[in-house]
Amino acid sequence: MFDAIVVGARCAGSPTAMLLARAGHRVLLVERGERGTDTLSTHVIHQPGVAALARWGLLDRVRATGCPPLDRVLYRVADIRLEGSGDGVDGQRAGYAPRRRLLDPVLSDAAAEAGVEVRHRCSVTGLLHEDSGRVCGVRLRQGGREFTERAHLVIGADGMRSTVAEHSGARETQRTPRLTCAYYAYWEGVPSLLELYERPGGWVASVPTNDGATLVLAYLPQSRYAEVRTDADAAYTEQIRATAPTLHERLRDGRRVEQLRGTGHQENFFRQASGPGWALVGDAGHHKDSITARGITDAFLQAESLAGHIAGLLDERPRLDEALDAWARHRDEAMAEGYQAALSAARLETHPKRLSLLRAVASEPELTSTYFDVFAGVKPPTALYTPRLLARL
Repeated sequence: MFDAIVVGARCAGSPTAMLLARAGHRVLLVERGERGTDTLSTHVIHQPGVAALARWGLLDRVRATGCPPLDRVLYRVADIRLEGSGDGVDGQRAGYAPRRRLLDPVLSDAAAEAGVEVRHRCSVTGLLHEDSGRVCGVRLRQGGREFTERAHLVIGADGMRSTVAEHSGARETQRTPRLTCAYYAYWEGVPSLLELYERPGGWVASVPTNDGATLVLAYLPQSRYAEVRTDADAAYTEQIRATAPTLHERLRDGRRVEQLRGTGHQENFFRQASGPGWALVGDAGHHKDSITARGITDAFLQAESLAGHIAGLLDERPRLDEALDAWARHRDEAMAEGYQAALSAARLETHPKRLSLLRAVASEPELTSTYFDVFAGVKPPTALYTPRLLARL
């Protein structure tokens, strides 16, 4: 009998399991994939996520993978150019973008070091229920063998298409139609800051990552997905040329080192966060368009919040259920603003009032710094509206 079984050993599941184990709980962490594999991801960790890694004692391990600090940002739209850095949070002013094949093992190894039993290549095929309907464990398949494990709480951290969400009956509480399709590739010989380029109908980003490579992403309207997927390479290249011409020129001197990856299935939703004997964390419970690259940071913060609410209560049902309800309310409140920000960016629209705001922001380094803190999720958008900015507007 485990105190908790966590399904999914990536950016939400591994930290959740680690923090519960550090609080003294017996935890099983299962992952259907191999240790250290890549997954579809922008893999940016914004400063609040970096601060979480520092609190957990894992930041030096992530730095040791060799991913460079993202300590300056360039943002271009219309005639506006913003360049600088935010103030950050808890002394962390830089973001990082480690490859997932390097980041995810750091997290799952830390969970194992905390005492978590970690099993890779182990798939969940269903949930166990008591007569009352309460979830009390999982059905597993590993190496051709099927078996069950029991726990006071089952936590789904198994992504947008969560098996735990499906079998627990977690209902959607909010959904917004898909807004973009996204394609990306890795390039060598393309020096870059964290760079963001925007125009009506287009968004392009470049992000330095491990091994001297640069991740270059292009976002296109979801309405074009059927057309784009017929020749994704051509659409990707043209979107970069039209949206970020200076970056496109640099790509001429670089070399693409991996195949083009992409998706037109960027769902936008909130699911019910918890129920009797189960909870959802990370993309399993809340997913949004990746255009603002908040997924990993949000997963870290959700893991920390969930563990903080339920640690010490896993074998006390009434108090556990109350804590899960409180955590669900907190998750919805904490993620709402970032959800709306992602949807706003993913509409790929450029409004005159927003351009006026950005021109005023560009006129002062202090406002530029605040803007980049808002982008990273360090500060709310209202932090921009200082008396000086309002006067300029």
